[in-house]
Amino acid sequence: MATPPSSGGPTPDDHVIVISGATGDLARRKLLPGLYHLARAGLLPGHYRIIGSAPAAVALNDDAFRAHAHEAVAEFGRTKPEGREWREFESRLTFGAADPEDPGPLIAAVREAERAIGGTPGLLHHLAVPPQACASVVRMLGAAGLAQDARVIVEKPFGTDLASARALNQAIHTVFDESRVFRIDHFLGKESVDNILALRFANGLLEPVWNRDHISHVQIDVPEHIDIQGRAHFFEGTGTFRDMIVTHLFQLLGFIAMEPPATLDANSLRAEKDKVFQSLRPLDPARVVRGQYAGYRDEPGVDPASDTETLAALRLEIDNWRWAGVPFYLRSGKALAESRHVITLGFREPPLRMFPLAARESADGRHNELVIDFDDPGTITARFLVKQPGPDMRLTQAEMVFDYAGSFTQDHALEGYERLILDAMLGDQSLFTDAAGIERLWEVAAPLLQSPPPVEPYAPGSWGPDSLRHLIRPHRWHLPEAS
Repeated sequence: MATPPSSGGPTPDDHVIVISGATGDLARRKLLPGLYHLARAGLLPGHYRIIGSAPAAVALNDDAFRAHAHEAVAEFGRTKPEGREWREFESRLTFGAADPEDPGPLIAAVREAERAIGGTPGLLHHLAVPPQACASVVRMLGAAGLAQDARVIVEKPFGTDLASARALNQAIHTVFDESRVFRIDHFLGKESVDNILALRFANGLLEPVWNRDHISHVQIDVPEHIDIQGRAHFFEGTGTFRDMIVTHLFQLLGFIAMEPPATLDANSLRAEKDKVFQSLRPLDPARVVRGQYAGYRDEPGVDPASDTETLAALRLEIDNWRWAGVPFYLRSGKALAESRHVITLGFREPPLRMFPLAARESADGRHNELVIDFDDPGTITARFLVKQPGPDMRLTQAEMVFDYAGSFTQDHALEGYERLILDAMLGDQSLFTDAAGIERLWEVAAPLLQSPPPVEPYAPGSWGPDSLRHLIRPHRWHLPEAS
């Protein structure tokens, strides 16, 4: 059975972990460094093997895969691959090539790993493969007998519309039961996102006011300073709405808006989040801004007449008792002024007639906010009005800030992928999305996908087109922050 390591967290039972797409960018940047960090933190099982896999055309032998992992951890890991801990980790790495017509080397590698561990270790597949390859890899695993009692981690995007999402889910369910499917969203693995649940439900200061009677609007804002970084092939077929809004920001909205779950287990959390998704009104294209940064059409591989959006912002409404009438504003985009991860809850203002007009005008118009910066490790800021020192009654904005990094040691903090891979080995689906939720979000998105407004140009390094200000009126975007 699993035993707790020195860090105090649970460890899974013995496991064989197969990374399909082990020679790709995701494995190099996230998965291999993340697994090494889990090993160093004492959070991998006492007995485990990690098998890299890829088509035979790009396959590696065991020594080459270990060298590849060493380079990946050296470049992207938080600790250097050296000493006894690296040698121990490296010894658990092997490689098994797999093509749909010939999965033999992978089968042999898995069976050898199982024999080396002994007993009946768990089997976890991480499909770090392009979206178009996901279904074929799943079918291959089923045909090869590598899906029996196994779990599978599936990477985004989970379809590009309702029809493709249903087809993908059907292909997965032909081989894996839903209870063994883990659709990964690294945003939901962040410590600061977990902290939203604690902030909401563990504090009598906030829980009673987390509703339409006290909150005027909610913003979920994830601007990115980088451009598409040469990923035209992926981006032209996806765009920011499918890549970021449906996959990431809608999931964050579920955590912000859900009702209190009976317990914090997977079934209760996912049920409450799915209720939010069922209550979402279909998107109104008239309340959506699609932007495209100047120069995007000059990127190599981009159609000179491309209508793909590099920025998407929209207004959503949730038709239930807690949130009726409260607009939710979501924004994400490339080549913007900053890279940030911010949730802002704007609170309704009390009557201010007792204060002179001059006192009210000295404030910047966006006091009474709770701002959650969920860029690891994250902060929580309460913004409110106080009296300026002096003989006159003049109001000014003040802040109280909780800084996660300044309050807790980060020695055992896990990045999103690390936390979620660990949860998948433990069989905990709390922070993973289910098939019903994914399909419902594509239903909500259907009006926009069918009738998208034209893209509007914006300057790289700006905050997007001017129409963003009209979208959010009478409110204001929290970003850019007031000086």
